Amino acid sequence: MGRKSSTRNGDMAKANPLQEQLLKAGLVKKSKLAEVTREQNKARHSKAPSAPSEIQLEAERSRAEKVERDRALAAESKAQARIAELRAQARQIIQDRKVPCSGQGEYRFSVDGTFRTVLVNDDLRRKLSSGALVIVRLDDRFELLPRVAADKVRERDAGMIVLDHGQNANAEPVAATSEDDAYYAQFKVPDDLIW
Repeated sequence: MGRKSSTRNGDMAKANPLQEQLLKAGLVKKSKLAEVTREQNKARHSKAPSAPSEIQLEAERSRAEKVERDRALAAESKAQARIAELRAQARQIIQDRKVPCSGQGEYRFSVDGTFRTVLVNDDLRRKLSSGALVIVRLDDRFELLPRVAADKVRERDAGMIVLDHGQNANAEPVAATSEDDAYYAQFKVPDDLIW
């Protein structure tokens, strides 16, 4: 029994000579010294995370940047996929609902600074001028669509619509003065004018 206590005191002496000196001087109690030693051992051997190093902080920062970059790329590719899907839907609507161009008369319209022509009969010409039919571009050709189908195409891809006289009726009119109206009233435009 005496041996064990001397071993303990010897261990304390080996462990920390300052603690032994404080104990001999009577400044600390043996129980308090043992408690502090246990806490130090526990802290030394515990698996508590140490403060992150600069390298770990940089790695975490770069990982967060990569996640954000990946998220932005995913959102962009998702938006492009959505646009492609809407264009495909618009193309399908045009394919399903197009009105066949028939007739001997030419209907001319301007697209991207050049004049294009579609063959129409008198009925189709009236419908085009009233806005009941709309001209849309499908790849390198032009098709006629009824108003309802054209509105669905406009929701998906407005760039496919080339000519829509009915849309202009819904737009705000250009402000005209009464002087202009009086001047142009003297010129009569024939109803059957084809340009």
